[in-house]
Amino acid sequence: MSTQDQSGDAPTAGTGTREADVVVVGAGTAGCYAAATIAREGYDVVILERKSEDEAGHIACGDALKGASAFPESIPKSKIEPAFTNTDVDHGRFEIPQEDTVLEIPVPGELAVIDRWEYGKRIIEGADEAGAELHYDTVVKNVVQADDEKGTVTGVEAIRKGEPKTYEADVVIDAAGSLSVLQDHVDFSNSTFDTNVDYSHFCSAYREIVTVDEPVPWDDALVFKPTERAAGYLWYFPRTDTEINVGLGFQMTEEPMKLVDDLKRDLENRREFRNAEVDDKLGAALPTRRPYDSAVHPGYMAVGDAAGHVNPTTGGGIAGAAYAGKYAAEAAVEGLETGDVSESTFWEYNERVMDHFGARYAALDVYNILSTAVDVDDLMGLLAAMPGEKMAEALYSGSTSIGPKLAAESLYKSYGHWGTILNLFRTKRRADDLLELYEHYPDHPAALEHWQQRRDDLMEQVYETTGADPKY
Repeated sequence: MSTQDQSGDAPTAGTGTREADVVVVGAGTAGCYAAATIAREGYDVVILERKSEDEAGHIACGDALKGASAFPESIPKSKIEPAFTNTDVDHGRFEIPQEDTVLEIPVPGELAVIDRWEYGKRIIEGADEAGAELHYDTVVKNVVQADDEKGTVTGVEAIRKGEPKTYEADVVIDAAGSLSVLQDHVDFSNSTFDTNVDYSHFCSAYREIVTVDEPVPWDDALVFKPTERAAGYLWYFPRTDTEINVGLGFQMTEEPMKLVDDLKRDLENRREFRNAEVDDKLGAALPTRRPYDSAVHPGYMAVGDAAGHVNPTTGGGIAGAAYAGKYAAEAAVEGLETGDVSESTFWEYNERVMDHFGARYAALDVYNILSTAVDVDDLMGLLAAMPGEKMAEALYSGSTSIGPKLAAESLYKSYGHWGTILNLFRTKRRADDLLELYEHYPDHPAALEHWQQRRDDLMEQVYETTGADPKY
């Protein structure tokens, strides 16, 4: 089956109406894996994509992929592997201009840098081959809810190729990305769906694909560099040794940065980018927040960026989004089979996300909160004083001993940063407390409110420990 837009033989309920079992809004990672999973079970699923067929899959992304070894089976890994352009990356390279030094930290697990547009095309093809139907040039304008006690979502209203069209479905899956507009139109007042979402929980990012004449000397590393202001960071991710994804982002809580100008200035100061050619430019918003407390509502689920399913410290979310799509799809299939599309039916989706990666991401968000209160120069000085191997051990050991490890084994080099080490240690303890709570995420909707109260009590301790302003 090709990826041609098709709907001529689809069932309709009248002019301008398309009926389906499931409507998925957005043809990104979460949307495609959700649609492919549902289609493979024999259900009628339509993906609505606002971009044209030629542009679909073209998304601003750092292109780095953690967890490249495992993807859901609904789109075979062999389908997307040709988009993996650099599988030799194995560590992070942190450039610290304040200290005139470079810190290299090994990263466990499989890493890869991908051609994101090629990857995007391939997951769309994978969803199509599984049996999903693609509707390009389709912009969702409203969400349809039933006039029942819970406000069950029953479809969406859209403009498709300039014409109004209504999509009726038993389940709507929101894969529309960061700050999804669908959530502006749903009345969540009678469900647990997380509405504690603010623009400040996101970052603005800009990236270019740059080709250089000579191979870069760090083609096996993901390069990170802080900007002159605490709000910003730069990245250099090598797709190949001469094709580099270069980008810059800033937290929306801070004063806006001139992303293009700041990135251009840094490129001009790097010898390896002399005479470089820019092949592609794109910007986007990315979540830098904890996962939604609940991403379910009767007849409706949010997945991927639309539910905060991103590592808040790095913006990485491809593998997590793929599994979020799978878990939501399997909950949708259960609802279709039982005729029950309530929160209770969908709740297991929330649980599986928290169990797989959501709890860990919520704990990592504590370090984002810390970064808003810590002196960046002091933190960079501490990082520069730490041996990369010991830093990697502390970051990935999973224990609460980050402070003592770093202090005991690097006391001399870290002299002058002991206060920061103590602060990091205390923050790590708060993050571990939070992780433990998330590992006991409630198993039914009625228990969520009590769990949230306990979580919010822990967050008060986080703010007290870090000295940061409340984030949520």
